Amino acid sequence: MEAKKMMVCGLYAVVLILFCNPIQVRSDGSDHKYKVGDPVPLYANKVGPFHNPSETYRFFDLPFCSPAHPKEKKEALGEVLNGDRLVSAPYKLDFLQDKDTEIVCKKKLTKEEVAQFRSAVSKDYYFQMYYDDLPIWGFLGKVEKEGKSDPSEYKYYLFKHLHFEIFYNKDRVIEINARTDPNALVDLSEDKEVEVEFMYSVKWKETNTPFEKRMEKYSHSSSLPHHLEIHWFSIINSCVTVLLLTGFLATILMRVLKNDFVKYAHDEEAADDQEETGWKYIHGDVFRYPKHKSLFAAALGSGTQLFTLTIFIFILALVGVFYPYNRGALFTALVVIYALTSGIAGYTASSFYCQLEGPNWVRNLLLTGSLFCGPLLLTFCFLNTVAIAYSATAALPFGTIVVIFLIWALVTSPLLVLGGIAGKNSKAEFQAPVRTTKYPREIPPLPWYRGSLPQMAMAGFLPFSAIYIELYYIFASVWGHRIYTIYSILFIVFIILLIVTAFITVALTYFQLAAEDHEWWWRSFLCGGSTGLFIYGYCLYYYYARSDMSGFMQTSFFFGYMACICYGFFLMLGTVGFRASLFFVRHIYRSIKCE
Repeated sequence: MEAKKMMVCGLYAVVLILFCNPIQVRSDGSDHKYKVGDPVPLYANKVGPFHNPSETYRFFDLPFCSPAHPKEKKEALGEVLNGDRLVSAPYKLDFLQDKDTEIVCKKKLTKEEVAQFRSAVSKDYYFQMYYDDLPIWGFLGKVEKEGKSDPSEYKYYLFKHLHFEIFYNKDRVIEINARTDPNALVDLSEDKEVEVEFMYSVKWKETNTPFEKRMEKYSHSSSLPHHLEIHWFSIINSCVTVLLLTGFLATILMRVLKNDFVKYAHDEEAADDQEETGWKYIHGDVFRYPKHKSLFAAALGSGTQLFTLTIFIFILALVGVFYPYNRGALFTALVVIYALTSGIAGYTASSFYCQLEGPNWVRNLLLTGSLFCGPLLLTFCFLNTVAIAYSATAALPFGTIVVIFLIWALVTSPLLVLGGIAGKNSKAEFQAPVRTTKYPREIPPLPWYRGSLPQMAMAGFLPFSAIYIELYYIFASVWGHRIYTIYSILFIVFIILLIVTAFITVALTYFQLAAEDHEWWWRSFLCGGSTGLFIYGYCLYYYYARSDMSGFMQTSFFFGYMACICYGFFLMLGTVGFRASLFFVRHIYRSIKCE
């Protein structure tokens, strides 16, 4: 009864969360129809250094003209996690109302405000707004460096005139562009008070583009022919490399295995007392349970949950949920799906732990729940503190933290416990085709390249080589301003990654067993997950060679959250590697006769 009550409470909480934070399937923004002169909502979102995507601030943290009664837009959970803080903008862009030059306000900037704007212009600050749920960007100013070698001689200018060009189709807003007037500038080079007259103009134009296709222009940037050529080159390059290498390994492995089966069958017929060698020799130890059973089962449970989460995210992406600028949809989906799949982690970990004859399934369940969430929580606490110190929009409000805690307390934890109870009661036995001896055999001395670290390096390199080209585009989207919408290609790359990870881990497991080393459980998991370490290594390369990110906040956000993502990949691919190796080991030992 208690379990049922917990399940009902958890499901009720999920329904409440989804109701309060819906994931739009494809509304393509606002669905408003307007008449001539109707006010159209315009919200100012944030400002920040162009090269530091995580370091964003509220629009009115800079001394712009603010409306008399600024109105904050109510945001969903995903929008807040994304750092969006929408507030009504001072510009009035009424439907089909052209404006030549409208003054927003006249303002006398103090020395401090001039210095604030100058600092923003020197760091390439951009602004972002939303008009009828269509995104608008622009830069705040420009730096004139021509013919000047000394930075103290640079000229800093603030744009004071913003021109909006809006396209409409009948009674709908279709497109909006904002550009600054290069002749309307305010010189901010000196520390003195400056008079500024902020202005804007509006021009409406008719278009034949239907309302349903108004978001397509934002996804075209990643679908341009030259981009698609690079993506397909990446796929073909990965496929050819992978097929050649895996085909080569498969041929060798199958031939060697076939010879092994023939040899062992011949040995059985020739002499029963003949000494066994190779992987058959350790048949009594190969299914001996690994050390640290609880940690191993918890890692498998967490990895299985993350694998399920990834599959669900791909399904949502392929059906069109994550279209460009569906604000916060990805973050909402990640939080909700992770909460709902915690039961899978509990069931997998508890079931496998009981198969390994583990004595304390409750402790194992606690370890499963904290194995991924623990490091993520510590990272979040540190980075949120940094964001608060910087007064950035990445700092989560107290209310959002409470909502996430309630999701964890009312959904994640109960489902984890229910999954654990179901796993414990499944009464499944570990399927071992051969008996395990009472005492373990001694592992013979092995050369250095058969150690865990060299094997992990070999195992991680091949899967990483299959995905590294596509990684650049993903990084440029997540840690930059590019738009990534080719999810079908990304899904193909993900499938290739899984196949290569599984195959290379199986191959290395076979060579390990052939060397009479029977401690393959943890090795297969570590080899499978080692691609996550390569991805983190790529993070270092991307940060220093391919991006212009700088500053303590951006650096800590990049390496902190990428460490969590790569750790998640380590658990997920480690699970794939172990499952593939377990299937392989069971198959080969089932195929021979062992005494």
